[in-house]
Amino acid sequence: MIDLVLFAGRIILIIVLYVFLFAAMRTGIGLVKGQRTDSAIWSVDVEKGTRSLRGLHVEILGPVVVGRSPSSDIVVDEPYVSATHARFTIQGPALVLEDLDSTNGTMVNGHPIDQPVTLRDGDEVQIGDAVMRVGRQ
Repeated sequence: MIDLVLFAGRIILIIVLYVFLFAAMRTGIGLVKGQRTDSAIWSVDVEKGTRSLRGLHVEILGPVVVGRSPSSDIVVDEPYVSATHARFTIQGPALVLEDLDSTNGTMVNGHPIDQPVTLRDGDEVQIGDAVMRVGRQ
């Protein structure tokens, strides 16, 4: 009788171990492929600005720097824009905008920001004369 109980215990332990490993593997594969269900794809669309900038669509997959410097991800070549003016970053499922101590500031929905701001779908960001709308897909 004790042999039967021990055998059943071993089988149950092996089943629990396989279920745990399968769940861990599935979560790990989702993280590696970027297929987490709680994340979203954010994008920035330039609505107003210089002719070369209007209509620009950028998907935010990592940090995106906006500024006058040619090394910026989104180059806004205007005198009122700092070399590295602002940065979009993904934090979990949220998109965060941070002003990088620019001289003339950054505005979200018409209000100047002085600390990182979590953006919502449809928010309007103004840097210099460039107006960008963020969207979540």
